[in-house]
Amino acid sequence: MDLSSFSQSALSRREALQLLAAGVAGSAVLPALAHAASGDDAERRRIGRIGLQLYTVRSALSKDVEGTIAAVAAAGITELEFAGYYDKSPAWWSALLKQHKLTAPATHEALPATDDGWPAIFDRAKGMGHEIVIVPFVGNAYRGSRDNWLKLSERLNTGAQKAKTAGLQFAYHNHDFEFAPVGDTTGYEILTSNTDASLVKLELDMYWAVKAGRDPLEIMTAHKGRVICCHVKDASAAPERKMLDVGAGTIDFKMLLDKGRKLGLKHWFIEHDQPVDALASIKASAAAMLKY
Repeated sequence: MDLSSFSQSALSRREALQLLAAGVAGSAVLPALAHAASGDDAERRRIGRIGLQLYTVRSALSKDVEGTIAAVAAAGITELEFAGYYDKSPAWWSALLKQHKLTAPATHEALPATDDGWPAIFDRAKGMGHEIVIVPFVGNAYRGSRDNWLKLSERLNTGAQKAKTAGLQFAYHNHDFEFAPVGDTTGYEILTSNTDASLVKLELDMYWAVKAGRDPLEIMTAHKGRVICCHVKDASAAPERKMLDVGAGTIDFKMLLDKGRKLGLKHWFIEHDQPVDALASIKASAAAMLKY
């Protein structure tokens, strides 16, 4: 069984991550195929490298992986962030991404049940050619109280050290619950203060930060050099803050990406958690970003 057996509406992020942790999202790995461009030329073209978190198109992928990837590339996407491999072989993925001139610098992986689970995660990422492994969500056992956030910090420090040994970068991705009060602080402050900033990097989901009433620029400034990736999805005006396609809401992504790059931001991935039409959503967001 793999993620392709579930519809988009039926499969939540939490459920998807539980499946990833259980190893049922596909164990296929492929040789190095996901190294981003570097140097002055890449820097000049950087905003043109638009990424996509494949969770956005999980329903379409469950029906037609090859056709969906082709449509994603046609929409202007050039980088992918994975969230499962749909039981496709290493050679199959390598050929498909090469065909569409796509790279895959990052992946989301569920926090393993124990630290004994890290080696399999990093072996998979190395085989895929990913450069960054990102923990995208944690359950109640690792949030809510100071002790829980400290427990998570310890787990992430351990994972990050093992990732370094494996030659990978390691990061944590936020939602809005990280910014909920914990006494006189927040889970995010506890987490960022008790993890090794040189090893535990951050993927800033700008929508969820705004949803929580936070300023993404302030977060990137406070953690200069640590926020290496971000998710871009727009938000309607307060207080609803409904999730929208990029360019359809109130978030100034042009400013955030311009300033973010100067603060260490390297990759930005379009995402929409529950799009009505995923491919239409991607096209709209990519078109907006190409203007930045």
